[in-house]
Amino acid sequence: MSTHASDPLAALGSLPGVADSVDSVRKAVDRVYGHRVMRRRSNEITSEAALRGARGSAALAGADWALEEVRRRTDFSADPEARTVGAALRLSAEGGQLLSIWRQSPLRVLARLHLVAEGEPLDSTGRPRQAGEPVDEPLIEAPLPTPAEVSGRLDGLAELIIAGGEAPALVTAAVVHGELLALRPFTTHNGLIARAAERIVLVGSGLDPKSICPAEVGHAELGREAYLAAFEGYISGTAEGMAAWITHCGRAVELGVRESTAVCEALQRGAA
Repeated sequence: MSTHASDPLAALGSLPGVADSVDSVRKAVDRVYGHRVMRRRSNEITSEAALRGARGSAALAGADWALEEVRRRTDFSADPEARTVGAALRLSAEGGQLLSIWRQSPLRVLARLHLVAEGEPLDSTGRPRQAGEPVDEPLIEAPLPTPAEVSGRLDGLAELIIAGGEAPALVTAAVVHGELLALRPFTTHNGLIARAAERIVLVGSGLDPKSICPAEVGHAELGREAYLAAFEGYISGTAEGMAAWITHCGRAVELGVRESTAVCEALQRGAA
């Protein structure tokens, strides 16, 4: 994160195009929350958003399953793709339980997310990777920061989250997502965890309190190529690159809103 303002996250909100993206996301979220189905069946929308978000996050991690396959499958241990989908589903279910802890101890939450994603306690589970430990994250090919750099930047990210500030939720969520992708602090499941953390920020900030706007759906719909191109902007640290990443994340949220709006309308028609 290459900015030196006293509130660096808030400063990112003033980058060209970011304010427009923040405004567009806010309006889109408000519209779906105003849908008449939300007044009566919001729990169903939340559950469906969790499922679809998990499917989208797993797709970006290389397990691009049809939604109905994710819905019907009960065993997620058979092969690497199944384990990826299972990890995404567990993270989607767990995130809502960690909201109260996030603002006080984000590093504790990240450790918990890795444990949940891994599904079993290994020597490397729930702690930042150590020197010499390999990282299984095939989607992201950027150079790996050293464990010492990971530790310092995680501490800095945690300090920003705990301090709060005036930054819009979209900006904070995008930075958390981008920083975790850049650091890849764990030996496995970093992409899934980064996207789960983005969701936690969006929900915990009050932008999407019922967790019905799955950005992971939008990230998957926009595609891996666009995701990686936007991420290159983030790791460049330039104003233009950061703005491109934040606006990409904003577009992903809007597509998640569109997905849940379609679910609302299907329920209204009695088709789901």
